[in-house]
Amino acid sequence: MKKCTLLGILMLFAATVSAQKMSKNKKAVIASVEKHKSELIKISDSIWALAETAFNESQSSAVLADYAEKNGLKVTRGVANIPTAFTATYGSGKPVISILGEFDALPGISQKAQPEKEPYKEGAAGHGCGHNMFGTSSLGAAIAIKELMEAGKLKGTIKFLGTPAEEKFFAKVWMVEAGLWNDVDVNLSWHPSADIEADVQSGLSLIDFIVEFEGQAAHASMDPWNGRSASDALELYTTGINYYREHILPSSRIHYHIQDGGQVVNVVPDYAKLWVRVRDPKRANMLPTYERVKAMAEGAAIMANVDYKISLVSGIYEVLVNRSGGAIMQKNLELLGPMSYTAEEEAFGKAIQKATGKPEVGMDASINPLRETLETPGGGSTDVGDVSWNVPNINLGVTVAPKGTPWHSWAVVACGGMSIGHKGMVYASKALGMTAVDLFDNPKLVDEVKEEFKMRKGDEVYEPMIDGPPPIGKN
Repeated sequence: MKKCTLLGILMLFAATVSAQKMSKNKKAVIASVEKHKSELIKISDSIWALAETAFNESQSSAVLADYAEKNGLKVTRGVANIPTAFTATYGSGKPVISILGEFDALPGISQKAQPEKEPYKEGAAGHGCGHNMFGTSSLGAAIAIKELMEAGKLKGTIKFLGTPAEEKFFAKVWMVEAGLWNDVDVNLSWHPSADIEADVQSGLSLIDFIVEFEGQAAHASMDPWNGRSASDALELYTTGINYYREHILPSSRIHYHIQDGGQVVNVVPDYAKLWVRVRDPKRANMLPTYERVKAMAEGAAIMANVDYKISLVSGIYEVLVNRSGGAIMQKNLELLGPMSYTAEEEAFGKAIQKATGKPEVGMDASINPLRETLETPGGGSTDVGDVSWNVPNINLGVTVAPKGTPWHSWAVVACGGMSIGHKGMVYASKALGMTAVDLFDNPKLVDEVKEEFKMRKGDEVYEPMIDGPPPIGKN
């Protein structure tokens, strides 16, 4: 008991010291987020329950856009020819600071807000990457900046971008192509995590494509010699991919998902289809692997005596890191200090860890130091990468689930629908808003972030990996 009391006193003292160091504008950001807190939680929970997948997020997008409009931001819906994409802006002139917000869910991982696995809706989607919190939190930060501008405390333009379809299709690529970041000086982004850190790690570039094989149907027993099997080609192709894995860079990845391998056992299949993905921490390394994997489709088609077709879905760049921006974010995290959890929340976190076979260490809400940037970071991919190659990007990770939680799983869905997720969302909103204040208040910081962006990008010419309009209605 004494230990808990002492800890509480130390945390209160640290919070008091931090508050004394904060500017009035940063205190105003915190006050604004607290003022909107109950509404932000309602919005996050609404999107959590809706759990709409890529390009189907009509209600989730509307909830965010409506709230932005209600709070005085100018909303433009259906940008970049994407019905669920939108912008919400306020102010005029420079600097222009943008904040990203995602809101799409993942199929098949619906889960109640409890630490025992049980779907919220059988067979439905779930927010296993926390995007219900992502978009909501970012909008809360944009509203806080808008209120400061309205009060005459900041000058410039704040721009919130509602970005759908991050889990599949990568809508930001089409949004970049539409020029939605052309006027932006610095972009801010965050992502739900099991840690709090100014994120200065990259991710993996990737490319998605569909391979289709077409042959000739025939009776599988009576006259199979009259058939040309598309599924034979598919099997030969996946076998080739699996043998090829030994000979690619250790940092590279190849995935595939068989979408159609034939319909019945007594017919030689005349059609087969699979989705293929190639990744690497560097786009320059990913592209040769992509070309080789494409060529293998032709080889499989020749061996099975069928026709084949390759269709590009989309591709994304790795994230271009900005350590100058990370340092600005880091200072604000240290000003905010760590989060704290109730005994019930700690018990919830440990129950999640037990259910997923992880060490029962509970929550980690400490502030990580600014890490060295890794050359081969591993991990996942995000279309934030394409934004980061067009405008300087500052990224943040905030705890919304216990340590070791499997991502893209029911366990993250559970945490995102209750107070653990709510706390992380509110915290991220404050950190984003405070960092935006620094950029609006200090033009020198904007210049430093831009200089590093130019240095890291070098002579690289950004080339969007898309071929045609966004695949609306194809999910």
